[in-house]
Amino acid sequence: MKAAITFLGHSTVLVEMGGARILTDPVLMDRIAILRRAADPLPLDLYANIDLVVISHLHLDHLDLPSLRALGTDIPLLVPRGAGSYMRHVGFKNVDEIAAGGAITVAGVSVTATQAEHSGFRPPFGPTADALGYVFGSDGERVYFAGDTDIFAAMAELAGVDLALLPVWGWGPRLGPGHMDPWRAADALRVIRPRAAVPIHWGTLWPVGMARVMPQRLQKPPLEFAAAAAERAPDVRILLTPPGGTVPSTG
Repeated sequence: MKAAITFLGHSTVLVEMGGARILTDPVLMDRIAILRRAADPLPLDLYANIDLVVISHLHLDHLDLPSLRALGTDIPLLVPRGAGSYMRHVGFKNVDEIAAGGAITVAGVSVTATQAEHSGFRPPFGPTADALGYVFGSDGERVYFAGDTDIFAAMAELAGVDLALLPVWGWGPRLGPGHMDPWRAADALRVIRPRAAVPIHWGTLWPVGMARVMPQRLQKPPLEFAAAAAERAPDVRILLTPPGGTVPSTG
């Protein structure tokens, strides 16, 4: 695979393909509200010279305003339909909205928004916008970034992507609706049928003090996903990548 993918932690992934550096759901700080970063800090050069930031939905662990401000208020942002006015209100100058099925091109890379089965409400007071995933395409390759989602019927339309970046857990001991646990994410592989998959949305953010109480939930989700995938989608190569790590080549 020609694309270079770096899993920066939680739902933050650096996708380098074609001529573009695209950053998903940047969470670059050490804390968000009651959450603390359990993974190693990020080197600054990992998120320098970004061509586009895509936001999947407005939850605090996906749309982190301090992280975006660290990238600059003129950073190009692609946000779900319904979020544009909010982002401009909080000071960002280069904001485009997109709905599922919409597409743009940046530096030769197509960026297509997909449906996601997840709440788009930003606590505690809103606004509410769509929840999305994205497919990045260049030179015949396609990378699917799911954001936060459960399995949905139209997920079958993504069948055959080269790489799927799938959430397998979250930031606490339990998951609410609109998420995939390791076993549900393995079921999604049977729908999407990618060449390879990377488990994301794990091992990065944790409530204060809870890492000492339940350290296994910071470590086990990707291993559980790989074991479930071996049973349910054995043809899919699982590329286990720690937060801050570069995804191995799919060959």
